[in-house]
Amino acid sequence: MAQLEKTMFREYDIRGRVNDKEINEASAEIIGKAFASFLNRRSVKDVVVGYDAREYSERLKDAIVKGMLASGANITDVGMVISPVLYFAQYHFKFKGGAMITASHNPNGWSGFKLGYDFSTTLLPDDIQEMYKIVLEDDFVSGEGELKKYEGINDDYKNYILPKINLKKKIKVVVDCGNGTAGEIVPQVLREAGCEVVEKFCDIDFNFPNHEPNPTLVESQEILAKTVLKEKADIGLGYDGDGDRIGLCDEKGQVVFPDNAMILLARLALKAKPGSSVVFDVKASQALIEDIKAHGGKPVMWKTGHSYIKQKSKEVDAVLGGEGSGHIFYRYGYYDYDDAVFASLKILEYLTTQEKPFSEIMLNTPQYIKTPTIHVDCADEIKYEIIEKLVEELKKVYGDKVIDINGARVQFDDGWFLVRASSNMPVMTLCVEAKTQERMEELKEILKGYLDKHPEIGKEWKSG
Repeated sequence: MAQLEKTMFREYDIRGRVNDKEINEASAEIIGKAFASFLNRRSVKDVVVGYDAREYSERLKDAIVKGMLASGANITDVGMVISPVLYFAQYHFKFKGGAMITASHNPNGWSGFKLGYDFSTTLLPDDIQEMYKIVLEDDFVSGEGELKKYEGINDDYKNYILPKINLKKKIKVVVDCGNGTAGEIVPQVLREAGCEVVEKFCDIDFNFPNHEPNPTLVESQEILAKTVLKEKADIGLGYDGDGDRIGLCDEKGQVVFPDNAMILLARLALKAKPGSSVVFDVKASQALIEDIKAHGGKPVMWKTGHSYIKQKSKEVDAVLGGEGSGHIFYRYGYYDYDDAVFASLKILEYLTTQEKPFSEIMLNTPQYIKTPTIHVDCADEIKYEIIEKLVEELKKVYGDKVIDINGARVQFDDGWFLVRASSNMPVMTLCVEAKTQERMEELKEILKGYLDKHPEIGKEWKSG
């Protein structure tokens, strides 16, 4: 019987540390067999495979491919790509199967597998459990798949997205790829779209010597801001390790959270298709909700996680979906997957239609003060149990002010706080937003009081 660590099988992907216990070439091969068997049940034979820029990613890709081939899947290997290009390749080749080997924004030493069995459809919790059951029961199919390699997918992707972008004037952009996979394609795409590009950490370096490839980290944001000010750029854009999450700052070096930037995308999309739905996760700013309503759209709050947002966006036929972590689905006139490159191009398109700079445009949106995403340690094995207790405790006090679709978002007239279990790390995710700094500090203290009742939760609040 095959044995893999249960904690690797997370809510909507498979992720863990690269070591003898969790993710390694042997476990990747087993996962490949399980995924091909999972696809076989759905009559899917063709799979496109890609991997991110980590020292170990290509070896893990070779191992998962070996497992899939042994279970009868036909593989097209597109090489080292960002996740949006892998998702694009599914449409390009008309293959329902997709496998991206990536640690996403996680630190070095992590890896994982984003697995899809239909167009813009990645695994959800029930699918993950089915995969795990296949592994536990050795319920693999046998076969002999074919392997092909294809090297032109980045060009195909560029040729598809660039005609959909119309920048009205030249714009100067600082691009920080954190030495991750996005560095190979993003600066080139932005230049071909008509931008003046200043590159920061766009050379690929498996050691990530400058900062982790996570644009929401304070360290990443500070570097981006300083570079924008130094270069007198109009905007700063940061990308995570596999290019499906975006971070932003304005021309003054002020951080613009992705959910706030979604306000501009919602305005753009709602102008094209009035009255449509916009989907966002429980971490999203109240400013986004208010602005969607002000522009005639229908705000739809849903669970955090790219697979959940993708599913809900399709369900309600949203023109736009996204979450505070930077996964953004600009669905109007495009495919249904999260693509930080396309989203950033659309933000630039909006900015070039305006006379005012980025910072002044954002001042014309509802104003709130919000913490960055905060993480506190909590073991994978107990974090969901603790969240259930917290939700119950908060409901006893705050009743219907508690939105419990994903953890607990406690809503007040002048702000809110959130606590939820991270789907891909052994932490609780926190967020607090309010109309004033003073009120935000009050809400932080209220939230801290509830967390302190549970000694299993770490005391240190770390920027996520």
